Amino acid sequence: MARKIGITSGKGGVGKTTLTANLGKALAKLGKRVVLVDIDFGLNNLDVVMGVENRVVYDIFDVLDGRCRIKQALVEDRFRKNLFVLPSNSFQGDYNVTGQNVKLIIESLSPVFDYVLLDCPAGIDLGFHRAVSCADSAIVVITPNATSLRDADKVISILKSYKLDQTNIVINRARGDLIVAEKMMSPADVESLLKTDLIGVLPEEDSVFLSSGNKLPKNTQSYLAYKLLAENIVNGSKKIFNVSSRYSGFLGSIRRSLRKSV
Repeated sequence: MARKIGITSGKGGVGKTTLTANLGKALAKLGKRVVLVDIDFGLNNLDVVMGVENRVVYDIFDVLDGRCRIKQALVEDRFRKNLFVLPSNSFQGDYNVTGQNVKLIIESLSPVFDYVLLDCPAGIDLGFHRAVSCADSAIVVITPNATSLRDADKVISILKSYKLDQTNIVINRARGDLIVAEKMMSPADVESLLKTDLIGVLPEEDSVFLSSGNKLPKNTQSYLAYKLLAENIVNGSKKIFNVSSRYSGFLGSIRRSLRKSV
């Protein structure tokens, strides 16, 4: 049976959908069968980030309404035969979709895959609760700034009521140069503040923005960071990518200066 992970956030714009896509790719690279399910009804972008929007024939609403079988709605990734997307629909909204309706779809996918990643809506409205009710664990995506941390704290407190097997945080868009300069909270400080286990740190890097629909280049920090995140999820390890290492010491000070000037 698949592990069902709800990927959520307290606020929008923290990179939740991008993380869902790249984490799915990293898990698939480890040989796992993975399906990404877009439950962010009305504001769906997962198919675009995965680069499969032109190949979508059916979506999750077609499955819910009985117009197709789940297998017909799944879109296979261009690069990996063990990675699939179940897209949503930006036009229909969420009308009368219940958590039970969605849960039936997720449960039917569970025997076929190793991991079901649920791209949840941001915030704590109905869509959030509907999505989380389908998951057995959760990843809360945050950026290391005050508003994101405050909203993440609220989300984490609500997730506790669901009694999930596991709730972790992932810090996205971390800036090693700012952490070294003590202008951004360190991953350790964020973990301590939120009192929730940190499972990954992802650097702010242009390659992520340029990789929509494509593979992350292997020579990037982000590729290694996602690889470590996927290994942590599969193996239960806690190998956190160090975004600050290249900005320490003499050479690091030069890199910090160059980044300031860009």
